[in-house]
Parts: sequence; C-alpha cells; structure tokens
Amino acid sequence: MTQDEIIEMWNSVIKYARGEVRITEFAKLVAAKEQKKWQDQTAVEIHEALLEEREACAKLCDDWESDEAFVVNIAAAIRARGEA
Repeated sequence: MTQDEIIEMWNSVIKYARGEVRITEFAKLVAAKEQKKWQDQTAVEIHEALLEEREACAKLCDDWESDEAFVVNIAAAIRARGEA
C-alpha cells in the first residue's frame, strides 16, 4: 500500500468520524485493504501453481515411452484445459 493510499484513507475517515472512532475506522480500512491485497495475491499464486502442475502432467505424457497416439492426445488435452 502506498503512502498516498494511506493518506487518502485517513482523509476519508477524518470527514466522518471523531476522536478514537477515527483511529478504529482507519485501522479497519487499512486492514480491509491489506486483506484484499493478500486474497488477490493468493488467487494469482494458486492459479500459477495450477498451470505449473498441469504442464508437469502434460510433460509426463510427452516423455512416456509409447507408440500409442492417445498418450499424445492426453498431453494435448491437459494443455488445452489450461487455455480454456
């Protein structure tokens, strides 16, 4: 969170709250903003891990010693799920 974002949140709290309530409301705003940031970051990390795992599975099919065409089709199907 940038300093400008923090100042903007503080200024919005000052308009509507008084005394100790200001500090409480400000703390709630900061906490909510940070929680949202972590949730978004976690979602991205989970998605990236999923794509990596999918590619690892497809690579196993690529490396499988087989003359069967279906093995190639399985690898292609796994990769296609990552593109959908």
